[in-house]
Amino acid sequence: MTVHIARHGLSAGPEAEQFAERVNEHLIKGIDRLEESTAVIDSMFGTAVMALRARCVIDARAAAVETWEAAVNAMQLGSALFAVTGVSEGTVECRINRKTRTLSAVGPLPTADAGTWLTAFWLAVICRDQRRMTELCEISLERLRSPEGQYDEYIYHWIDTLQTYWLRRPGLVEKLTATFQASDPAVARIAPRDLLDGVLYPPINLFYTFVRRDEAGFSPALVDALKLHKAYWTRNEEREAKLDGTVALGPLAIACLAYDGELPIDVESEYLPKHLLQHGWLGEFPT
Repeated sequence: MTVHIARHGLSAGPEAEQFAERVNEHLIKGIDRLEESTAVIDSMFGTAVMALRARCVIDARAAAVETWEAAVNAMQLGSALFAVTGVSEGTVECRINRKTRTLSAVGPLPTADAGTWLTAFWLAVICRDQRRMTELCEISLERLRSPEGQYDEYIYHWIDTLQTYWLRRPGLVEKLTATFQASDPAVARIAPRDLLDGVLYPPINLFYTFVRRDEAGFSPALVDALKLHKAYWTRNEEREAKLDGTVALGPLAIACLAYDGELPIDVESEYLPKHLLQHGWLGEFPT
């Protein structure tokens, strides 16, 4: 039996469509200026993620090619951000919005950190771009560390686990165990408890059921993850109005891995746009 988890009430009316169009227009103009300067590539990545979320408000199943294009643009900008911050001189060739662009290196940016890496990796998984997944997984943990101590230590164990899984390195079980231990609320002290419980921890638990190929347990774990996501983003009116809760990026990415691995997924939700989950647009144009 398929379980449906309804997305919380974000209007898909004319105002939402107009907003999505404005964000996309701003994004495209910014992308076209990147060859002049990459100084604001981190903010452009944030805009691209916002554009994807805005598209998913008005196209909850990702049935329109414009929504797939928004996902690809966000994925490409996330990868480009880490490409230009990984070198301090010269240029980098990056394909963004259907064109290969020559972008100037900017060297390290504080925003090219662990949290941004996770978002970029989730997008690469959702777009099934294995080359970009590999490139992201080859980035060292030290490069992702925030000098201000912005994150709990668990996030670095988590990234190490994902990199180990994708690159087929040894020690996956030990690293996943370390992630579980470090994400315990008694240990993690920086992330607010409700954020940890509702948004940050569920993808870890979902990944655990995936790597165990727990066919009976994956869908229930996905249902739990989406319910926790919904509870977090509806805790108050301010959160409920934000676009951030439109798509559950982490659970969606893990569900994409499970879908491609032929685990049964008996869950439907606007938090998991159907045609992103089932890669319905894959191959529509080069990424």
